[in-house]
Amino acid sequence: MIDNLEQGFFGIGMQNGKTPENLGVLWRSAQNMGASFIFTIGNRYAKQACDTHKAVGAMPYFHYKDFEDFYAHLPKGAMLVGVELDEKAVPLETFEHPRRCVYLLGAEDHGLSNKAIEKSHHLVKFDTPLSLNVAVAGSIVMYDRNMKKKFK
Repeated sequence: MIDNLEQGFFGIGMQNGKTPENLGVLWRSAQNMGASFIFTIGNRYAKQACDTHKAVGAMPYFHYKDFEDFYAHLPKGAMLVGVELDEKAVPLETFEHPRRCVYLLGAEDHGLSNKAIEKSHHLVKFDTPLSLNVAVAGSIVMYDRNMKKKFK
């Protein structure tokens, strides 16, 4: 029997991602790091690419037309964690990941929308002077989650 305290899940996705390659790399990392699902919000590119490990068949992918559509379908009990260079964001190094959450990343050129920042339950940031590539940022967040869980 699994203790409810041990149960959890996470999903990860991007808002208005710039390139299909970013989605492909994030998707592969998500599969490797144990994500339950991946998603996109908006539609700045036509197709998904870089799926060298056939992640599309191994993990659910959701697409939402806009932030409101995404937010209305946020899994019950999940905390929304925005990844953004914002004055209200806490450094990833000190962040305690929620057991059930959805990580939302913005594109490098625009970041998260104001609505996404406002609706996020938590905001985390990297201690870097410039933004990171969205797939790299997502991979780091998932790695941090796994390492903190492992050594807890």
